[in-house]
Amino acid sequence: MLIGKKIRMERIINRKTQKTVIIPLDHGVTAGPIPGLINLAETIDKVSQGGANAVVIHNGLVGQGHRHYGHDIGLIVHLSGATSVSEDPNAKVLVCSVEKAIRLGADAVSIHINLGARTEGDMLKDFGTVSEDALNWGIPLLAMIYPRGKNIKNEKDLEMVKLAARVGAELGADLVKVPYTGSPETFREVVEGCPVPVVIAGGSKLNDQETLEMIEGAIKAGAGGLSMGRNAFQHEHPERLVAAACAIVHDGATAREAIKLLKG
Repeated sequence: MLIGKKIRMERIINRKTQKTVIIPLDHGVTAGPIPGLINLAETIDKVSQGGANAVVIHNGLVGQGHRHYGHDIGLIVHLSGATSVSEDPNAKVLVCSVEKAIRLGADAVSIHINLGARTEGDMLKDFGTVSEDALNWGIPLLAMIYPRGKNIKNEKDLEMVKLAARVGAELGADLVKVPYTGSPETFREVVEGCPVPVVIAGGSKLNDQETLEMIEGAIKAGAGGLSMGRNAFQHEHPERLVAAACAIVHDGATAREAIKLLKG
């Protein structure tokens, strides 16, 4: 099983750099068919052209959206869900199983936990169940963990993000996704406190310069890569933005060098 997990991990990360560029495309459950997700197959083709290592999608669209064109790309099936019209959108529930994800051809699975939410306990319990199933099946687990709830004043607060990353490692995740804390100096503390690779969330929509500078800062801090949604799939040229991100993550480019690549 451990060999199986290692093989699958190599499908969602760069074997040479041991870092990853993941494009989550699971927003349709939360927000519906927003721009960039209407034609999922086309978007996956574009981000794969840019060099993305993996995409995150929900189980129902694997057959429609995850089609291999000229470039192969890793498949992460997302197991959590909640809609924006829910009484509590922070209360994520399991909407797919590890076993079903494997039957669909997943290379990894992901879950979403909001620390500080009213139903944090239920989400942590689900985390434990999924972690055990993922271990038994030998499939990598990406935990997307955010400090979100009525008592959380700032989800990018350093101590909160350090806690989120550590919870992911403590409960068995192979990769942890958390918000970026704003600087290489602070995010280095997050990385140092988490014994598994930490990737940054893309966050809210930013301009190109801000996006690439954030990525550069995270990599300088020792991050294992990034998991970037709207800033990638809603970009005018997703393939160029992803290529620029990959240049920073995998090739050590600066944000200044990457912006030149993006503008082409």
